Amino acid sequence: MQTDILVIGSGIAGLTYALKTATHFPEKKVMVITKTQADETNTKYAQGGIAGVWDEEKDSYTKHIDDTLIAGDGLCNEHIVEIVVKEGPERIKEIIGYGAEFDKDEKGEYSLGKEGGHSENRILHHKDVTGKEMERALLAQLKLVPNIELVNHCFVVDIITQHHLGYLVTKSTLDITCYGVYVLNLHTNQIEKILAKITLLATGGCGQAYRTTTNPQIATGDGIAMVYRAKGKIENMEFIQFHPTALYEPGVSPSFLITEAVRGDGGILRNKEGQAFMENYDPRKDLAPRDIVARAIDNEMKRSGTEQVYLDCTHMDKEKFIHHFPNIYEKCLRIGIDVMKQMIPVAPAAHYSCGGIKTDEWGRTSIQHLYACGECASTGLHGANRLASNSLLEAMVFGHRCFLDSIQQLDAIDFENRIPDWNATGTSEPSEMILITQSKKELQQIMSDYVGIVRTDVRLERAMKRLDLLFAETETLYRSTKLSPQLCELRNIISVGYLIVKGAQFRKESRGLHFNTDHKNRSELLQNVIL
Repeated sequence: MQTDILVIGSGIAGLTYALKTATHFPEKKVMVITKTQADETNTKYAQGGIAGVWDEEKDSYTKHIDDTLIAGDGLCNEHIVEIVVKEGPERIKEIIGYGAEFDKDEKGEYSLGKEGGHSENRILHHKDVTGKEMERALLAQLKLVPNIELVNHCFVVDIITQHHLGYLVTKSTLDITCYGVYVLNLHTNQIEKILAKITLLATGGCGQAYRTTTNPQIATGDGIAMVYRAKGKIENMEFIQFHPTALYEPGVSPSFLITEAVRGDGGILRNKEGQAFMENYDPRKDLAPRDIVARAIDNEMKRSGTEQVYLDCTHMDKEKFIHHFPNIYEKCLRIGIDVMKQMIPVAPAAHYSCGGIKTDEWGRTSIQHLYACGECASTGLHGANRLASNSLLEAMVFGHRCFLDSIQQLDAIDFENRIPDWNATGTSEPSEMILITQSKKELQQIMSDYVGIVRTDVRLERAMKRLDLLFAETETLYRSTKLSPQLCELRNIISVGYLIVKGAQFRKESRGLHFNTDHKNRSELLQNVIL
């Protein structure tokens, strides 16, 4: 198969890019591929909202920039922060133009929420399912553009580069070029190649590397792992954000998210004894940045020997709560919790990867003709910790910037027609799926126990030794058996786990989301960890 533009992933980043390029080039073919259904993305599960300077009488670009820089703990790229904050409102207006609906007050003005780390109310939201509403609007718009082909149930195995033409490609190779991808067609179980002039990775996050995560089952870091295997640059993977308040339900995966907006509206975190504890950790109390709140909860749980703390909403207005958070209210009722009478049990869960595929201000990766945006990319916006509700904003801003840059390149690029077919000679059907499923459980256990909210040098060393063993076993399996989505995902999250641990070992300090008790004092020596 050939397509002028190939988009891998159907979240807000990928769809924004696909719509813009297809509209600009009505005679060109744009293909969007996703490994499940088009709406099964991290975007769909984003509850809180999208941050943007909307009320310029009370808010300003400077305030939003400062809030982002403070949350990022000294590692944000200030130029990128300024780009995203200043271009963001225009991108929000565009998605409103596509039909996305955000909540309004009784006067017909947009109802702006406030979340941890924000100095002003600037979060636009649709109830507590903002991401789902934005995804709906984009997919509806997609159907109106005839030159976009949406392909479901198509698993990308690897990026095609000069390596597949028999050339030696290393980290030092200056002209690594992407020619397309090999994919596993889940309808036919055959490996196919898709050649493209330009490829965009919008493959989402990697929360499934952890035992407890708010991410859907598909979030296995596929794009990050593929770029790393292709010798592209990855950075800052040690900064994994744990959302402080996931609903505590033992054995349930993924964890149900209790959006930060609940605390923005007045929810209070309490410990086992019923004490409001955040005032002991930060003057901003329950609205401190996520890294601080997650560590505070972790400390309270370890101190009391419990596996959860509580979010108290019993004092909040019932009608307002149900209007703003209907999904949360109904979910809690289904498991026997009336949030107006009982506190919600919560615990931190892996939520967002602040690092990823290193990109420049136009979304270009270190591999030619390959762009990346959304959670799989490391643009420089988030630094050591993401400010709440900046992710959907970043996805749209960089989806647009990738579009602006790639349309200038497209006509000068030719297809590479020498790419060989996938060679599966010598492989056989897997005899025991437990070899894959058990290795995934082991990986998640290792990452949760040793590379979580609080880390030590010994834990990281132990994690690396165990990951080395899992990697060796999985590569043997990969070379000898026919490919399946489960095997490919296992291979990817092992690579992601390695990158997280390696980045954490390099960073001999505690900063933002990386907290190592052996290196508590923050130094100014180490900036970005590029792997």
